[in-house]
Amino acid sequence: MTGVPASAAGGSGAKPVRGGKLGTAAVNQASLWNIANILTMVRLLLVPGFVLLLFHDGGYDPVWRAFAWAAFAVAMITDLFDGHLARAYNLVTDFGKIADPIADKAIMGAALVSLSILGDLPWWITGVILARELGITLMRFWVIRHAVIPASRGGKLKTLAQGTAAGMYVLVLTGPLATLRFWVMMVAVVLTVVTGLDYVRQAVVLRRQGLAAERAAAAERAEETLRTTAGTAADAAPAAGAVAGAKDVHAAVEARDAAEAER
Repeated sequence: MTGVPASAAGGSGAKPVRGGKLGTAAVNQASLWNIANILTMVRLLLVPGFVLLLFHDGGYDPVWRAFAWAAFAVAMITDLFDGHLARAYNLVTDFGKIADPIADKAIMGAALVSLSILGDLPWWITGVILARELGITLMRFWVIRHAVIPASRGGKLKTLAQGTAAGMYVLVLTGPLATLRFWVMMVAVVLTVVTGLDYVRQAVVLRRQGLAAERAAAAERAEETLRTTAGTAADAAPAAGAVAGAKDVHAAVEARDAAEAER
């Protein structure tokens, strides 16, 4: 879960230009079916498969738990690759922007909730992590009109810690490894809370800056409107005077004609 939608739309047969980047024309011709989006869809399809493998035979068979771990690991790896491909080749689509964060949160949420149902992971840990992810998603929508909150190094480290800890809980571990996975999860929880608070700070700052920029733009438009109105009025004044003068001349001519007619 990187926090920034990465999957996007790829090329319709267009080849990368030198340096591994697609040109603007190629991006404009991009289709929905590109490698980044396909990896995102694979990650979505792995979610129900992972849950079925995890709960197979009551959810405590080490072999099936290992299969579930493999599905979880593949899902997390695709998250890294689709993001890299989308950034490297400008494979951006609206589908990718929506599906990528959904896929990230779906696989992690499925793992945490399933592990808590099985009794392997305390519910408070699942609640803290899911509340943070949902809150940050809503926060992004709150400021999306003004700016996009970028993924930070802390956020990426948090994702790595969460994935590693959840993966260790999926496996049936005992002894020192079971103790280690607990402390890895604690690190993930701390990073989850700290990065979440940092995202809130960024969101508040970006929203304030966005609102200030909007007010400044509105004031500038109002000033420009006043200048335009004043200029139009100034241009109209000589024309109005000319019209008034013409009317006075016409009235004088009519008066003279009337006086001559009486004589």
